[in-house]
Amino acid sequence: MAAVLADTGALVALLDRSDKWHVWAVEVFKSLRPPLFTCEAVLAEVWHLLGEAGPSRGALARLCTNGIVRVAFDFEKEAAAVWRLLAKYADVPMDFADACLVRMAELHSEPRVWTTDSDFRVYRRNGRQAIPLIFAE
Repeated sequence: MAAVLADTGALVALLDRSDKWHVWAVEVFKSLRPPLFTCEAVLAEVWHLLGEAGPSRGALARLCTNGIVRVAFDFEKEAAAVWRLLAKYADVPMDFADACLVRMAELHSEPRVWTTDSDFRVYRRNGRQAIPLIFAE
């Protein structure tokens, strides 16, 4: 089964009704089979971007508490690979959360990254492999 890796933009769009990708994110979310995997860096970005939106932040907490969204990344173990990715894509520029997700895509045999970030069209897993995306067009 393909692992769905949830990026910041997709989760924010799902949880923030004012986001321009909200309707798309809700429709995609309905079609996904949990759990969705992510990393702490993505959760930190989502929490920050949701700002003072208490209900949205509460919904994020429930997604995690209920196991629908799961942190499935050990940065300590994968640090060297993440730093290499950040150096390789410094000109894009790649942020820390994106580097962690690309590394997660390398660790799964059939990953799909759920994202609104077009930079994932540039990033490659294992050097040259395009990362399959669930992408907002």
